[in-house]
Parts: sequence; C-alpha cells; structure tokens
Amino acid sequence: MAVLHPRRVAWEGARTFVSAANTDAYWWLSDTVGHYLGIMYQLQLCETRLRLQAESEAVYAEAGAWRARLDELLDTHPATAAILTQLIDETVARLPS
Repeated sequence: MAVLHPRRVAWEGARTFVSAANTDAYWWLSDTVGHYLGIMYQLQLCETRLRLQAESEAVYAEAGAWRARLDELLDTHPATAAILTQLIDETVARLPS
C-alpha cells in the first residue's frame, strides 16, 4: 500500500476541485463530495464554482482555501486520505483534456 502524505493529498485535492468546479465534471464531483465528505463541503464547492464564474482570477484564492479545508479535514479525520485520493483520481479522469 502506498503511503499517503496528507499535505500532498490536500494540495492535489485543492487543485483538482478548483479545476473541476468550472467544468461538466463539477456535477459528478459535487454529488460525490456531498456523499463522502458532507454537505458543507458540497456547499463550499458550489461557492467556489460561483466565484470562478464571477471572477476568473479567483482560482488561486480558491485553491488556497481548498488546501486549507482539506488539510483540516485530513488532520481531524486521517482515514479520509484514501477516499480523497480516489476522489481526486476519478475527478482527474473526468476532466476535459
């Protein structure tokens, strides 16, 4: 089994979530985040989508916010690292090339 480094997982998750927020992959990701991480994360993803649609330069701020959220999640619930890694992999596969 591979070692999952929480900070790396949080960073990859942040980049992936923000990348997906303004694509068709958002709809799948939103449902999946709600199911596995909870409704608050799903709502935050919706807010990210709305911010990105309103201002394109919000990408870096949103990535930073997601990294902090996912760092906190992994600090309080380390077992979510495996789920989050699978979620990242599946989302990346759904992103447009």
